[in-house]
Amino acid sequence: MKAPKPPSRVVERGLLDRGYDVIVGVDEVGRGAWAGPIMVGAAVLPIDRRVYGVRDSKMLTEAEREGLFGRIAGWCTAWCVGSASQEECDEVGMAEAQRRAARRAIEGLGVAPDHVVLDGKWDFVGLGSTTRLVKGDATCLSIAAASILAKVTRDRLMRAEADHYPGYEFDANKGYPCPRHKMALHAYGPSAIHRRTWIFMEGLAWGNAGARAAPRPWMPVPDEARQGALFPDQDL
Repeated sequence: MKAPKPPSRVVERGLLDRGYDVIVGVDEVGRGAWAGPIMVGAAVLPIDRRVYGVRDSKMLTEAEREGLFGRIAGWCTAWCVGSASQEECDEVGMAEAQRRAARRAIEGLGVAPDHVVLDGKWDFVGLGSTTRLVKGDATCLSIAAASILAKVTRDRLMRAEADHYPGYEFDANKGYPCPRHKMALHAYGPSAIHRRTWIFMEGLAWGNAGARAAPRPWMPVPDEARQGALFPDQDL
């Protein structure tokens, strides 16, 4: 079976030819999770340099993504990961939480975007100058870079949360649905970082109660992720 083509700069080059200078690739991660925040990555790539091995984050193993993270972060002209907490997902709904995470990612770049390219059919950035690409994380290099930055940042956070909430195996499932995660919910009830209004909660005897600890305060991801405060032992 022929391997899929790696993501390219075709879209970015076309936009540069049209006079756009700062082109931001954007992708989200965590929308379908049962626990933890939703995160949005934003990446501005240099014109004349490339990091090899960049793919849609879903096509890479966790070890491959970790190996690429530092290289991509150092390669980007600017990058940021914005977050909206599980409490925000419950309070304002997923659509608005995703918009908030995207806004925080864009604001954290330190540069004003001329144009945004994002994965999917929905413009959740809303800056007015946007290109939407279905499967853009597999075909567009800046979106692929953003997807890896967001995925690794969120995975690291969920691995850290696994120490606070043993039994849910957040280090393995990262808060996403799976049989063992469902079993843990039925056994222990929801943790403080579970999304309480999601449909999966309806089948639990615990209902919307049963938190085992006070909610952890929301911590903005962009500066900490970039400066290494959240994950000081990782190569950022």
